[in-house]
Amino acid sequence: MSTRTDFGPPNFREMLPPVIEKNYGQWKFHERLQPGLLRHVADSGDEIYTVRVGSPRLVSTDWIKDMCDIADQYCGGYLRFTSRHNLEFLVSDQSKVEPLIAHLKAMGLPVGGTGHAISNPVHTQGWIHCHTPATDASGIVKAVMDDLYEYFVDMKLPAYCRISLACCLNMCGAVHCSDIAILGIHRKPPKINHEIVQAKCEVPNVIAACPTGAIRPDPKNKSLTVNEDRCMC
Repeated sequence: MSTRTDFGPPNFREMLPPVIEKNYGQWKFHERLQPGLLRHVADSGDEIYTVRVGSPRLVSTDWIKDMCDIADQYCGGYLRFTSRHNLEFLVSDQSKVEPLIAHLKAMGLPVGGTGHAISNPVHTQGWIHCHTPATDASGIVKAVMDDLYEYFVDMKLPAYCRISLACCLNMCGAVHCSDIAILGIHRKPPKINHEIVQAKCEVPNVIAACPTGAIRPDPKNKSLTVNEDRCMC
């Protein structure tokens, strides 16, 4: 008998708030009460409120712990991330909705992103993790949302709007299915910093990563060289 080594993720029904588990598939309607606040009403008359907050996307474990502590205080520990990296607190006690929103705003967390508004942008890894970005991701998204912040916390657009950023033409950031896409492109052949290559690069892997064979070894400098005629940037 073979040993089972991959158990996969737990069944999502095990993590549902009690109100959602009780009324699963039996919801009558939902409404947007204000930016960042939804109310779902079940056929049974039960209600659950969703408070949506924009997240930085690249977050620390301390930040996640802080959010979990807030969820423990106001909504029995039930929260979730959306596919666009919004954080949603699922509140079944109406009396805790406004105190939760006040707490979040006092912490400087933006409540919004519902209805005719801008949702939290999706972006690729950028310089944080990816090995082939043409531009940074989080910095650009931060600058964009600083300028468009009012459209996240209010519902004054003609429709729901999604913004995404991809660091390169691989477009990992779902820019092809967003309303506004920001796409980084490589415009110039890379310049070689021999000292960094010698100290930090695994030369065979760097050579193998180039799809056109433009990156070649440079034995003289114990480094790399770029054939700019073959380089597609």
